[in-house]
Parts: sequence; structure tokens; C-alpha cells
Amino acid sequence: MSGVFNVLMVGVGGQGIVLASDVLAEAAALAGMDVKKSEIHGMSRRGGPVFSHVRFGERVYSAVIDHGQADVVLAMEPMELVRWSRWARPGAAACYLAEPILPVGLSQYPDGLEAEISRLFGRVVRVELSAIRRSVPLKVRNTALLGATSVFFDLGPEYLQQALKALSPRGSYEANQAAFDLGRELATAQLMEAADVE
Repeated sequence: MSGVFNVLMVGVGGQGIVLASDVLAEAAALAGMDVKKSEIHGMSRRGGPVFSHVRFGERVYSAVIDHGQADVVLAMEPMELVRWSRWARPGAAACYLAEPILPVGLSQYPDGLEAEISRLFGRVVRVELSAIRRSVPLKVRNTALLGATSVFFDLGPEYLQQALKALSPRGSYEANQAAFDLGRELATAQLMEAADVE
């Protein structure tokens, strides 16, 4: 991989953004790349916003992704993806969990949210919570989404598997690996279907 690849991960507290970003950073390091990571999770215990910047490549000088420079945005919630879209470069990819977390007093999101996501990003993978629930525990939805996002970057799955094994909480590696594999499979199928339609 030449240059620097930028992955922005966003969500709210308790969704596993920190673990997913740790796994990605560790995998890139195992692949012999220079890696920098920056995160904010001070409000995580209160359901507040959590985000992480992961940058990897031949030489990385800053841990922070500039506005308009993210190659991929992983979002654990659709509105968070739209909120952070200004960090994405033109044509950037997006992968998100299609499960709204509505603020108090709001019963649904505005119409046209899906169309807006398609307008903002070049390639989009939409992961349904029901597709995860059928096969793996919901607590590992973060690694399912990481698996789905992994189709967008040139990093061997073997490095991600090693990182998952090293960083998964005790007793959860098998579930995390199954979730990762499921997410990657769902994303691959979705992108192939989109290519056939085009």
C-alpha cells in the first residue's frame, strides 16, 4: 500500500468503536505498516459520541484525519454517518449499521436519509441488524461492521484475524471472528449485487 489510508470510525458509547479501532490498528502494525490512532471516548459511559481515527501506510505523521480526507467511514448508526460525512474525501466509501439510535423526543429520522447517504459517499455497505442477529451475538456487531468495512482497504484478513485473537476479551474470540467473517461476507455480496445492477 502506498501513501496513507484513513479510516474514521464513529458511534456512541457502548457500541465497541474503541475495540474495533484497536483491532484495525494492530492488524496494520502486524502487516508491517506505520500506524497512528486517535480517539475520543470520554462520554462513552453516558451514551455520548465516540470516534476513532486510524491511519496506516508507509509513513504516517499525524494521528488525526483532516476534514475531507477519510477514505472509509465506519458508523454504528446512520445519522452518525451523515454527521461525520464532511470528514470523507470525495468518492469515499461508507459502511454503517442500519439501526437508528433516536434521541429523546424523536420517533423517527427524517425521510430521505438513505438517499442522502448514497449521495454523500461513492460506495456504501448497509448492514442490517437482523442479518447479524441471525448468526452471531449482537454484542459483537462492532466486529461484524469491521469485517464489512475491511472489503474497502488493502489489508490481509489474516492480519485482522491475528489482531482479533490478540485483542478480543477473554472467551469472545470465536464470536468476534465469526462476526468479522459474517460482515465481510455480507459486504462482498452487497457490493457484487450493486455492481450487477450498474
